[in-house]
Amino acid sequence: MPPASQARPASRFDSPQQEAFLNLWRAYDTLKALEDALFSPFDISAQQYNALRLLRRNHPGKLHTLALAGQLVSRAPDITRLIDRLEKRKLVARERPEENRRVVLVGITAAGLNLLTRLDPLVRECNLQQLGHLSPARLKTLVGLLRLARAPHEKKPPTKARPGKKGTHD
Repeated sequence: MPPASQARPASRFDSPQQEAFLNLWRAYDTLKALEDALFSPFDISAQQYNALRLLRRNHPGKLHTLALAGQLVSRAPDITRLIDRLEKRKLVARERPEENRRVVLVGITAAGLNLLTRLDPLVRECNLQQLGHLSPARLKTLVGLLRLARAPHEKKPPTKARPGKKGTHD
């Protein structure tokens, strides 16, 4: 038995999966700090920014609140409160169609579009600070690996049942 001084050092991680996950978490935390510093002076969260960005993409149309929640980068358990805060600042407007008052549609306002126009160059600069040191090839690899990592854990939207196929989901 080798002396204690020659013993192999214990791994800092229980498994390669743990090492990968903890590195992913640390990377997220480090990169998110840059994003938080960007949005803080505008009194907006990254999630609110993402909602505005999605609404701009759909402008001049409006999105159903649940459709908006489903498209956000991170889950929004309380989409109503997120929209409340944006509406209070007049960055979005809600609408209830006469034919179905239970449905709530959300659209971006001129003030919301103006805020995004001011943020666009700052967000691009932040993204360069976050990942600009990686080559396009490495970024492509990173994106592919991240998609692979989350794929088995994301819900797939159900597809309509085909004739003769009960409850088929692709």
